[in-house]
Amino acid sequence: MKSIKSLVIGATLLASMGGAFAQTEQFIALPSYRVGPYAAGGSGFYGGIIDYFNLVNANGGINGTKISWEECETEYNPSRGIECYERLKTKNGGATLVEPLSTGIAYGILDRVAKDKVPMTTLGYGRSDAANGKVFPYVFPLITSYWNQAAAMIKYLGDKNGGMAKLKGKKIVHLYHDSAFGKEPLPVLEELAKQHGFELIKIAVAPPGSEQQSQWLQIRQANPDHVILWGWGVMNSVAIKTAQRNGFPREKMLGVWWAGSEEDTIASGDAAKGYTSMTFNTPGNYPLLDELRKKVYAAGKGNLADQSRIGSVYHMRGVTAGILYAEAIRHAQEKFGKGKVMTGDQIRWGLENMDIDEARQKALGALGMFPPVKTTCDDHEGSGAVKVQQWDGKKWVAITPNWVVGDKALTRKLVEESSAKYAAEKGITPACAK
Repeated sequence: MKSIKSLVIGATLLASMGGAFAQTEQFIALPSYRVGPYAAGGSGFYGGIIDYFNLVNANGGINGTKISWEECETEYNPSRGIECYERLKTKNGGATLVEPLSTGIAYGILDRVAKDKVPMTTLGYGRSDAANGKVFPYVFPLITSYWNQAAAMIKYLGDKNGGMAKLKGKKIVHLYHDSAFGKEPLPVLEELAKQHGFELIKIAVAPPGSEQQSQWLQIRQANPDHVILWGWGVMNSVAIKTAQRNGFPREKMLGVWWAGSEEDTIASGDAAKGYTSMTFNTPGNYPLLDELRKKVYAAGKGNLADQSRIGSVYHMRGVTAGILYAEAIRHAQEKFGKGKVMTGDQIRWGLENMDIDEARQKALGALGMFPPVKTTCDDHEGSGAVKVQQWDGKKWVAITPNWVVGDKALTRKLVEESSAKYAAEKGITPACAK
């Protein structure tokens, strides 16, 4: 009897100790994708996040708190993404942050994260109106949204033509991935077309986009001044190569930032030279990347099998995401307790009150890697600034020395209108979360 009692006490102690161990780590859910037509983007992005988490842990964690994570393969499929979220959200004491890197998945779990109080970041994608934290307290389209990117695209094209007034009478094709992702910028592009007098020609491409002959026939017939390539995955290299075959200058193509990676251009060969795309990272090397090589990859803990991808577009974007998460956790700890594991609600507060200025970027070894980010309840985006980069045949080079910002008055008006409509549909009373 005594031995049975001892076993029960021992098991209870082990269980409590296991709980204590679990609580010493900050658990983040990563419903990722590393297979399928979008594998390059997923592997680079999540690889960058995990590399940064490993670096944080190698440096002792966040005030001693280590970060833990778990991936679940979604294949960029919305239904699988929802399954992955449901599977991960209760693991390891409960997920305290989630990043699906998919507009479709983000839409699918939008209402769930609010109910579960798990903040979701949509770094450079997803619902642009989620910038209004009074309506979407648990969603953070950090750095910049599709709407602000679209506005910046038109600002850049206007400047390239000698001023916004010069866009009048121009033809701009929006060649887009036929999905929620591809349709997201349309409200901005349509409004700007009205304001500035250019003709917007919308041409959809069925996913994954490996066949585009009919679309480029339409483009040849239209003879546009510019083509906005709002693509993803294999669609991008097919578009670049098909443009070459049809004699359309790549210098007149401007890609969304998901159509501006090495995987898009290297796969396109010589056809990509001169091609431009948007980005919210400045290409180049940074002290932080050297630290990753030294402390993470040299220790055999790097996530990328191909180390030449370190500092590539997708990888740097993932590293940027990792920085934002760690800084949100650090900031939350300053309010709720240094060295403690933060709840999802506390990290939500950290994400909503971030201020990563140039001084902080420099301290992290990432000065200029991404624009300064300052979030508030009204602004879950925190920046809206972008750059334009060009492929010189071997690497990406930033061709706008400063960060570009489009018509933010317009995008904010759209954010207010769209989020108010969503709030009315869902019975939400807009207010800042406490």
